[in-house]
Formats: sequence, structure tokens, C-alpha cells
Amino acid sequence: MAKSLRSKWKRKMRAEKRKKNAPKELNRLKNILKVGSDVLMKDVEEIATVVVPKHCQEKTQSVVNDEKDDMKMETEIKRNKKTLLDQHGQYPVWMNQRQRKRLKAKREKGKGKSKAKAAKAAKGLAW
Repeated sequence: MAKSLRSKWKRKMRAEKRKKNAPKELNRLKNILKVGSDVLMKDVEEIATVVVPKHCQEKTQSVVNDEKDDMKMETEIKRNKKTLLDQHGQYPVWMNQRQRKRLKAKREKGKGKSKAKAAKAAKGLAW
């Protein structure tokens, strides 16, 4: 529902405010960590997002990559470009009901023509 001009403006201003206040929050967080060296990371996680340093990420990624190789899943969806249906006959999530109805009517109309042409051809050959 939040698509009105007012809500868009408010969202934009909140984002700018976050940008403006980010350095102050970071300095405050650094000061807290300097003063109390006994501060637990769990307390810090409530205030800010904790990011793992790069040298630690490399070690953990090698372990995670081994696990990912074992459990590969096929997540690619095969979709017909003309009808936009996937292999299970489902439309994309972003498509609304009106568009689905329109495409379905178009598909049904196409099926009816082929039957009508076959009937006419048979009729012509009958006499």
C-alpha cells in the first residue's frame, strides 16, 4: 500500500537521515568498545551489524564450499517465453491476476482456432 507520494518522500528522507547519522553512530560504537573492553559481542550485535573480518571469512568459506558441493540443488526454473508458464504450469510470482487471465484467454483462443480449422477441412473433404 505504501506507494503514495508522501510515503515515498518520507522513505527517502529517512534514508538520507541514516546516511547523515551513520558516522556519528559508528564513532559512538567505537567509543563504547574502547571504554569497556569487557563488552560482549552479543551486546554490540543489538546496536549494529557485526561483520566478520576478511581473513576470517576465507577460512570459513573453504569449509562452507565443501558443504555446498555435497548439497547442490537445481533451482533453475524452465519457463516458456511465450506463455510465461513454468514446467508446472505456474505463472511468475510478480504477475497479477488480470495479466494471468488475459494470457489464459489468449491461449484458449489459440486452441479453439486449430480445432475449427480441422473441422472445416474435414467438412470440405466429405462431399
